[in-house]
Amino acid sequence: MKSVALHNLGCKVNAYEMDVMQQMLQQKGYVIVPFDEQADIYIINTCTVTNIADRKSRQMLHRAKARNPEAIVVAVGCYVQTGGETVEKDACIDLAVGNNKKKELVAILEAFLEEREAERGQKGKTFHNTSVIDIGQTKEYEEMTLEHTSGHTRAYIKIQDGCNQFCSYCIIPYARGRVRSRREEDILREITGLVEAGYQEIVLTGIHISSYGVDFADRQDYGARSQLIELVEHIHEIKELKRIRLGSLEPRIVTDELAARLADMPKVCPHFHLSLQSGCDDTLARMNRHYTTGQYYDCVENLRRWYDKPAITTDVIAGFPGETEEEFAQTVAFLEKIRFYEMHVFKYSRRQGTKAAQMKDQVADIVKAERSSRLIEMADRHSGEYRAAYIGKEAEVLWEDSVSVDGRQYQTGYTMQYIRAARETEESLSNRLQRGRLTGFLGQDVLLLD
Repeated sequence: MKSVALHNLGCKVNAYEMDVMQQMLQQKGYVIVPFDEQADIYIINTCTVTNIADRKSRQMLHRAKARNPEAIVVAVGCYVQTGGETVEKDACIDLAVGNNKKKELVAILEAFLEEREAERGQKGKTFHNTSVIDIGQTKEYEEMTLEHTSGHTRAYIKIQDGCNQFCSYCIIPYARGRVRSRREEDILREITGLVEAGYQEIVLTGIHISSYGVDFADRQDYGARSQLIELVEHIHEIKELKRIRLGSLEPRIVTDELAARLADMPKVCPHFHLSLQSGCDDTLARMNRHYTTGQYYDCVENLRRWYDKPAITTDVIAGFPGETEEEFAQTVAFLEKIRFYEMHVFKYSRRQGTKAAQMKDQVADIVKAERSSRLIEMADRHSGEYRAAYIGKEAEVLWEDSVSVDGRQYQTGYTMQYIRAARETEESLSNRLQRGRLTGFLGQDVLLLD
């Protein structure tokens, strides 16, 4: 049987889909080998969120072909959807498989191999124009079911695909299409199977999970509104499941009612990612974000009203087109006011095909770098202060890995707030939940559990 090497780029949705694709290949008897080894087939699940992501996708595809020129190199996913002629002309790509075709990967691959071995000649990289669809026109959710992952304590569960927001800097609606939600019964069945297999924590992920259910035309009782909270409540009923963690949330969904309903479910981790992008209303308007800083602040306060020190994280873009020093100062002041547990800071990357790429007053790279550095320094400071506030308090940790620090052996894992913690022990505690008191720091960002 042929050997296959896989490499994933990009988001947690891509990681989930790659796990399922690997599972399907293994079930068909393919031998999975590390990506840095020679293989008969290389499969790269690509990303296109920025021009840099495009470049990394191309680099990995070219690296695979260089490692074994006789191998079949398969490009899968978002870069395929947006790459167009570039993908078609790339001599390093033998087969291209787009989004909403990943569940058919094995069938497409085997049909490709059959034609190749029969020397019938394969027309183009999209296998007779069947392996890449017009993603903007499909309304079908691509059902894939995960039975196991490379991790052993936490499983990511994809609940929806696509996005209807069209932020001015983002290419994803063009790569992933419109919102398509997964049927609740399929989600519950998958989670139940994973819990029976020993997973204690699940993370709900998707391209825009706050839109979950808005596309269910047969659910007239809901109308076109999110059904995420109802889904979480039903997941919470699954026995033996210990933790539910939510992926990135649209700030506007976090009403006082939603925060109260979440707080009423003890399995839901008090760890919420509310993507911000800018702390200036004028910048948010140019980004086509559908909220103001005042509305965002209210959403944060809703969570803090119902939770004691919830871990709130965010994304921030430095140097968006037109961002003046005054606008940046407003962002700095707003971030100091919120004081996030963690901030993921990005320098604005001009993505061709988006409205922002055509905007006037593009910010110079040196300015973006300076602003990004200031925000990263703030993020580190706030994150350290948040962790320090838990010293002396009790916490529950789900243990995951074993690490060695200065010749001593530790088990590491995460609290409900996603604070990394460690306990000195030679014993393997993987996939066990333990309570204890957080006593101090081990290194810069890890707390010790007694």
